[in-house]
Amino acid sequence: MALDLSRIIKAYDVRGLVPEELSPQVARAVGAAFARVVVLPEATGDTRPAAVVGRDMRDSGPELVDAFAAGLTAEGVDVVRIGLCSTDGLYHASGSLGLPGAMFTASHNPAAYNGIKLCRTGARPVGEATGLVAIREAAQAILDGDDAAGTPAGGAGEVTDRESLGEYAEFLRGLVDLSGIRPLKVVVDAGNGMAGLTAPAVLGTATGLTELPLDLVPMYFELDGTFPNHEANPLEPANLIDLQAAVVANGADIGLAFDGDADRCFVVDEKGVPVSPSAITALVGLREVEKEKAAGRVPTVIHNLITSRAVPDLLSAAGARTVRTRVGHSFIKAEMAQHEAVFGGEHSAHYYFRDFFFADTGMLAALHVLAALGTQPHPLSEVAEMYEPYVASGEINSRVPDAAEATARVLDAYRVAYPGIEVDTLDGVTVSYWDGHPQWWFNLRASNTEPLLRLNVEAADHDIMEKVRDDVLSLVRAATEEPGASGLPETGETE
Repeated sequence: MALDLSRIIKAYDVRGLVPEELSPQVARAVGAAFARVVVLPEATGDTRPAAVVGRDMRDSGPELVDAFAAGLTAEGVDVVRIGLCSTDGLYHASGSLGLPGAMFTASHNPAAYNGIKLCRTGARPVGEATGLVAIREAAQAILDGDDAAGTPAGGAGEVTDRESLGEYAEFLRGLVDLSGIRPLKVVVDAGNGMAGLTAPAVLGTATGLTELPLDLVPMYFELDGTFPNHEANPLEPANLIDLQAAVVANGADIGLAFDGDADRCFVVDEKGVPVSPSAITALVGLREVEKEKAAGRVPTVIHNLITSRAVPDLLSAAGARTVRTRVGHSFIKAEMAQHEAVFGGEHSAHYYFRDFFFADTGMLAALHVLAALGTQPHPLSEVAEMYEPYVASGEINSRVPDAAEATARVLDAYRVAYPGIEVDTLDGVTVSYWDGHPQWWFNLRASNTEPLLRLNVEAADHDIMEKVRDDVLSLVRAATEEPGASGLPETGETE
């Protein structure tokens, strides 16, 4: 019996163990399904339909790409292979070439995993509501032997290779001018992921671009899908320790950490202290808002519901319209396009730009932060302080037997204790007590694939945050003997 693809194709992407779940056979079936659901229906003109495919540094990538390409070509689709790239490098290729795309990566997952991020022409997302379910069903039929593919009328497609790194670097450099900033020493931790390729290309002179006033200190730039130094997941504090120490030891102005496929960027100040993604969202958002206003347009900025309250506060005060959305890149990308938003940010350090095909790119966010830091004299710790007026708990996971029952228990208790609370259900349950005193809010979201509840708390000060955090956790965990699980969102939720 064929693998049940619902195990690896979920709301946002494809992700599974290689080869037990994501095998060349599965990759070929998904490639054929992608051709039928996305590539062929979007094809226009007299040229043969085509798609662009890239991969990260995982050892399983080349074989899976070849199988996926075979599935596409069997359906009459040409394949443009761009080889090793970051996920935002694939989005750039999709946007600039006007082709649907597929990126083979498992982002921050361990070496045994691989996955596929799919997009439509112009880097538009393919998620559960925009074609991924149909792709899963078509691929499942192929694997189950219920689909008899015919020979395409125009014959099989062809595979060609294309170098795209230089074009990607030049495109990003054209969006943010760093030529006039003061000299900065920048430590970059690539985590043995794709930033080891893209950081020298964009921030250095590896692609022949003009030298910037940046003194780059590289860390773990060697591409290695086994991640020998630490997991390529900067959302986990333990994976920032090396960068924090290196920033202080080198007397650097800033540290940048990227995840495995380099679409997310985390920032560390000159003291080695992490700057929250919400603060980066506010900082970059304000830069984009001012640019939009200077062009005579009313700016819109998207943020998910876990970002700090400071984000809508600061951006609204600057004249922007802010739109709050669910967690997950497919949701925020859809809102970006619907509202023609100039910028979007998530608590997971995904940053989205209208100028970048409404897609997320950690490297462009890094360029904005470097520009903001380098055009004024103050250290990053002082710059970031104005964007972080509140105290956040970070995301805390609790393993519970019944997420709905635990959530109801929390709501019942808080409705009694705080009659003036506001409750909304945009994504899980968000409880706010912001107009009274003490000021706080929290969000509880159930995992899509595990018996977990995810808690995020923000408050006006540390003591209030700790009290709300501990009270909610005690209520959540009241019906289980397990102490709870602290960790990261499951595959895909921050990807």
